Amino acid sequence: MDRKKKTIGYEVLFRDGPNNTFPEIDPELATSRLLSDHFLSTHYKTLGNHLGFVNFPYKSLLNRIPTLFPSESLVVEILEDCEPTIQLLEAVKEMSKLGYTMALDDFVPAPAWKPFYPYISIIKFDIKIISILRAKTFMRSVKDLNLKFLAEKVETHEEFDEAKQAGFDYFQGYFFSRPEMIQKKSLEPSFLTIVNLCKEIAKPNINYAAIEKLVSKDVSLSYKLLTYVNSSVYVRTKIQSFKQALVYLGEKRLRKFVSLVAIASTENTKPDYLYSLSIQRARHCELIYAKCKSNAESDEGAAFLTGMFSLLDSLLDQPLEVLVDEMPIEESVKDALVNGEGFLGSILTLSIAYEKAEWNKINEIASSINLSEADLTESYQEALVWTTELLSVVS
Repeated sequence: MDRKKKTIGYEVLFRDGPNNTFPEIDPELATSRLLSDHFLSTHYKTLGNHLGFVNFPYKSLLNRIPTLFPSESLVVEILEDCEPTIQLLEAVKEMSKLGYTMALDDFVPAPAWKPFYPYISIIKFDIKIISILRAKTFMRSVKDLNLKFLAEKVETHEEFDEAKQAGFDYFQGYFFSRPEMIQKKSLEPSFLTIVNLCKEIAKPNINYAAIEKLVSKDVSLSYKLLTYVNSSVYVRTKIQSFKQALVYLGEKRLRKFVSLVAIASTENTKPDYLYSLSIQRARHCELIYAKCKSNAESDEGAAFLTGMFSLLDSLLDQPLEVLVDEMPIEESVKDALVNGEGFLGSILTLSIAYEKAEWNKINEIASSINLSEADLTESYQEALVWTTELLSVVS
């Protein structure tokens, strides 16, 4: 993310196996597999207009492997264990001149890297290894160069603020999905409208009259929906009323629009990725539920809501148990959100574990709900594509 908490890109990591660690295989092979299996398939498509940060080992760089991929969407990360040799410098020079964005990963300042600086765009500091204070000293020493600095392993809002004050340009980590706890007395009426709206679009058969009634209570929400609908590539003539929008879009498209607008209406100062992650997780939970074909009392709509509301504490900076206590949603969703209980709780825990590649937990939960690895992977990729298409339509 940048200093305004806007997403600029994603790091595409290679993980293979239940230990969630870089496996004991040749790093050149790992990079090749990552690029062929992911960067050029689902994950490449879901980057959208964002950058893809990819680690490249020494030999891959010498062989100019990055030049096989589009320069406009790729950030070439030079791994920390690469030796700053003359051969590497020549490769970096050549790729930089071809328009590739070059980055030094997990950088530890050393005189041998100085000749590389004119060809480097981004220097990444792991703030768990190099303190923010030490990084700040280095950044000041090269302030005359056209370099951008990225702080890795930013896990709290305090670390984000400290790194921002130190002069970092970009920030990477999990801090955006952790709440800053600010106690509030109650939820705003407009947000309760959004909760009820989400409940309606999560139902198998959408009740258009109920949705129109809810939206009519909130002028701001009505305006946003009409604006988004009219900006859609699907609209040929201007939509003048929400009733027209309902008829024109149909259930599938309407559900996408409402999902994004509703979750994005919670708090406009939050990182944009929180909104897309909420939507992605909602869809993932829904698809997992469908593939399990559970006989539980809840339905796919409840699974959708469970995923969508799982980041509300971060979006609204209030404890999740306080938020759900005031929300008119069924008890099974509340139990899943607050305590991770029940079938919905298992689905949500599985979805979050899959996002983080926690393979032991994934295998355990998937086995307990009779979900195959193939179905889990398929549902995740479908959720990614669904979310990307949604964002591209309404952005």
